[in-house]
Amino acid sequence: MTERAASKTALGVTAVRVVHQLVDGEPKILADPIAPRLLSGDAVRLLEEHIGRAQDPEARALRARVVLRSRFAEDRLKAAVLRGVRQCVMLGAGFDTFAYRQPDWARALRLYEVDHAATQAEKRDRLSAAGVVLPPNLEFVAIDFEKVSLDEGLRASSLDFGRPAFFSCLGVFVYLSREAVDAVFRLVASFPAGSEIAFTFASRQAERSALAHRVQRAGEPWRTFLDAAGLQRDLPALGFREVSILDPAQAERIYFRGRDDGLAAPATAGVAAAIVG
Repeated sequence: MTERAASKTALGVTAVRVVHQLVDGEPKILADPIAPRLLSGDAVRLLEEHIGRAQDPEARALRARVVLRSRFAEDRLKAAVLRGVRQCVMLGAGFDTFAYRQPDWARALRLYEVDHAATQAEKRDRLSAAGVVLPPNLEFVAIDFEKVSLDEGLRASSLDFGRPAFFSCLGVFVYLSREAVDAVFRLVASFPAGSEIAFTFASRQAERSALAHRVQRAGEPWRTFLDAAGLQRDLPALGFREVSILDPAQAERIYFRGRDDGLAAPATAGVAAAIVG
């Protein structure tokens, strides 16, 4: 069997975050000084392509969605820390950089980056080449969601299933089977009250988007589509007491109001959080 390669979309998302640092105005939706250090070789050419079309409406919309989802998840994580959560599990972490630029309030956390082994290996190579030191509160957990259950994979780590935990799952669900998505929700719901998951989702209409076609051509097709009404209905039945969907008006008011760089909140909802009751 051919060994699975590192995710192409993970690198593409990193290039999008870097473009935000380089071309968008202040304040940044997501300030990320580490992401630029992860790009080299072919990734530099990828970045140049993104910069070349940075002001295209489609490119701005994608950039807004990418930086918003990370900022939203980090804001939710901070609130969880303030209520006593001390474990954070980043599912499908890709080239996320939170662990390497973590603020003081995150130092008490135990951080877990969960992803396919090939993507983690490439990320660690890039971090090493950039001279980025791995923080002592970080643990890598290699899991292929479609081959090993999340429960089984996480039990091989030091994660304490008896204590509340915060989970982030950004840009992941759309690539998984519906069965794998439901398994993630059930696993999070099995953690103690106060645990939380911040996640992204795509509605069925997004299947026809240019982005969906591009990632399909790259060999990473979208597979699962969710909608806000279904999430509000289904998640409480699993044990979540609070389901928050960030709608476009809220996103504009909280994160994008007053900007003059053409960056606006995404036109459709696509990021949410749910707290275990």
